[in-house]
Amino acid sequence: MLDFTWKVFSQTGNIDTYLLFKELEKENLEIPGSQDDELVELDFPIM
Repeated sequence: MLDFTWKVFSQTGNIDTYLLFKELEKENLEIPGSQDDELVELDFPIM
């Protein structure tokens, strides 16, 4: 999704598309951290 948004922005120069790109980029950076926390919890052995 980021690649598509960036391509649209680079072709059109539309500032709204750039702002959408930055918002998606920010969300993309936030999501992996929470997923890593969930994966760490799964690494504990079940007794």
